[in-house]
Amino acid sequence: MDGARLAASRPARALAAALLSLALLSACGGSGREASGAPSRTGTPVATPVATPSGESPDPTTPASALPPASASATAAPRPVRAAVYFLHEGKLSAAPRTVTGPATAAAALRALLAGPNRVERGHDRATAIPSGTALRSLAVRDRVATVDLSGRYDDTPGASARARLAQVVFTATRFPGVEKVRFRVDGRPAAGLGPAAGGRPLGRGDFEDVSPAVLVESPLLGDTVAAPLRVHGTANTFEAEFRLRVSDGSGRAVADVRVAATSGSGTRGTFDVTVPYRAPGGPGPGTLTAYVLSAEDGHRVVLDTVPLTLAR
Repeated sequence: MDGARLAASRPARALAAALLSLALLSACGGSGREASGAPSRTGTPVATPVATPSGESPDPTTPASALPPASASATAAPRPVRAAVYFLHEGKLSAAPRTVTGPATAAAALRALLAGPNRVERGHDRATAIPSGTALRSLAVRDRVATVDLSGRYDDTPGASARARLAQVVFTATRFPGVEKVRFRVDGRPAAGLGPAAGGRPLGRGDFEDVSPAVLVESPLLGDTVAAPLRVHGTANTFEAEFRLRVSDGSGRAVADVRVAATSGSGTRGTFDVTVPYRAPGGPGPGTLTAYVLSAEDGHRVVLDTVPLTLAR
């Protein structure tokens, strides 16, 4: 009789043990729940908030590849990100490379812009219209509009250079996919000293066609070391959307010369993305990428943009 009661009680004890294990698992946040930094039900890590410097909002312009993994420690070393800043070359915008530190990459790129061109860039006639000593007070991005607050030096000496300095900031900020336009502030107030445009609506790249070269090369950037075939992309606004790209070596001899057709032209800026094969005998050395058109009058080359490079084999 005792043996029968013992056998009957075994399923009940097993059920009680299972219920107790389930309760303990639930109390500890078990496999049925998602926690920050843990895999979700789809296997995708849940995002972990990333700290930003004091006075800056979280920066949606940071490329996903620059963010630390969700499981990374809060003290993990910041990762370098390749960015670009926009200076002036013969009065038109020209991109130059910078390496900045995430996660606040847009703010770091703007600070690099405010520091001005370096010695090599000045040697290639790159200049800036931004007054020396201008500082970035804050940057906040909302609904793809960056509100950029700069120190009072920014609107010193207003005049012909005002549009150029606005364009430099707009193009640098909108290089990041999370930003489409820029709203300007100077010492926390609308930048009225730079004209009605700066103190009013947010400004985008399309507001500065007069400061943009007919062909703006976005990549490669000044000083890049490139290898064949060379990928070139950017924007253009040329007659019938056509122009040419010439790659020359250090002696000025052409190693490639190709016709390019942008997506639009003749008053409407389009984009282009082409691959240029070339052969540079003699090994690595200096070179130049030149965008140009042929004059309708006499057929001579009209240079639209130049990018100094280092050519590899």
